[in-house]
Amino acid sequence: MSTTDVLVVGAGPAGLACAATVLEHSDLSVVVLDAGHGPGGQYWRQPAPASGPGALDGAELADLHHDRGTFVELVRRVEQGRAEGRLEIRSEQHVWSVVPDGERYAAHTVDRSGGPGREAGSTTRARAVLVATGAYDRALPFPGWDLPGVMTVGGLQALLKAGGVRAGQRVAIGGTGPFLLPVAAGLARRGSTIVGVYEANRPGGWLREGRAVVRNPAKLGEGAGYAATMLRHRVPVRTGRMIVSAHGTDRVEAVTVARLDRAGHPVPGSEQRVAVDAVGVGWGFTPQLDLAVTLGVDLTTDLAGTPVVGVDDLQRTSRPRVYAAGEVCGVGGAALAVAEGRLAAAGIVADLSAHGMPGASVARDRREVARLRAFADAILRAHPVPAGWADRLEDDTILCRCEEVRCATVRSAIDELGATDARQVKQLTRTGMGWCQGRVCGYAAALLSSGRPGPAVERLISAPVPLGALAAQPTSEPHVE
Repeated sequence: MSTTDVLVVGAGPAGLACAATVLEHSDLSVVVLDAGHGPGGQYWRQPAPASGPGALDGAELADLHHDRGTFVELVRRVEQGRAEGRLEIRSEQHVWSVVPDGERYAAHTVDRSGGPGREAGSTTRARAVLVATGAYDRALPFPGWDLPGVMTVGGLQALLKAGGVRAGQRVAIGGTGPFLLPVAAGLARRGSTIVGVYEANRPGGWLREGRAVVRNPAKLGEGAGYAATMLRHRVPVRTGRMIVSAHGTDRVEAVTVARLDRAGHPVPGSEQRVAVDAVGVGWGFTPQLDLAVTLGVDLTTDLAGTPVVGVDDLQRTSRPRVYAAGEVCGVGGAALAVAEGRLAAAGIVADLSAHGMPGASVARDRREVARLRAFADAILRAHPVPAGWADRLEDDTILCRCEEVRCATVRSAIDELGATDARQVKQLTRTGMGWCQGRVCGYAAALLSSGRPGPAVERLISAPVPLGALAAQPTSEPHVE
């Protein structure tokens, strides 16, 4: 068991920014726990350490990382803290629970590094905890989505950033939201033919968001850069269209794309079949709230009804000395996560140190968070899930891939047995009881049964835990309030 002043769970943009800022403005010690191979999170995902012929260096994939300069600077600052003996970053550590332990909090971790002499499990106690666990791709089922080669857009990008791997030569990308563009651009730059980016919503949705756009000119520049890449590689971007099915035998071979009417329903007779060997689909992101729910912090919802952590203007949650930053507070991108990470550091320094951070810098970060959050809200309004996303679901379409539950079974639970939310669907059909614990199918089950995102699910164990990790825990039971 180790002890520190500040425990940061997650080494993405929010976690790195918080750790770097705490080190700069206090003498507090910091431990960062992260499940990845190294700092960066999903946004600045780095390849696994390797040597020998064919080994990748992160610099080789630098063009895939937007705002890489911020990442380099944050890593420099935390590495300086490590050299001073005030910071420890532990990679490949899955935090499966964080609970109160007297006057501190205890984080229980599974070590996935596999290195010699590394224990399977460990516990870190801290005076304060930052939850910066990010978010994961939101998927919706359609006929054929369980074919090999069909994945989320985040999955396509993860393969590219972590290993320089193109998932396919002819790739279709669909769903909604700005995230479709960098994924398509990255694949195009690496030689894939993007047969189409099929955005379910239309550009007109942004006409009502002029104020948020004007306040965030950097976002316009970012979008222009992706647009230039699309033009250079002749990537067709089709708005008001949705991938409604995938086809193939051993793997995906084609997709069917349909035009949507103004109400968001597929238009009969508008279908077009396109040959592909890979597909990426994404409908936004779901905050990773497992640890936040276990800690019992108060939640709120974003404009789309998705549960998020409620925080004050210094990223404090409802539980003393527990802070949250980044996508767990509402999905908004890396720049917002960095600003929230700095604000969380200001809260931590104010609460744990004899002095706070300079008022001018805190005020500046608050303004930046407000500005970027306004843009994130604009995205939610301009890119909703279309009302007719489920119109083309067939009775034998798999909805829960882990438990192989088909749509007919789920619809029966709703229409005949009266299930009114994802939890009741789970109880009646086993939807969400498999390996992913509803992370893939839960959103669809909630929309089908209640028409809105469901509440955050409590998982006392947020990651698979081997018996060896449990055996390595202290013999005394943690004090749970």
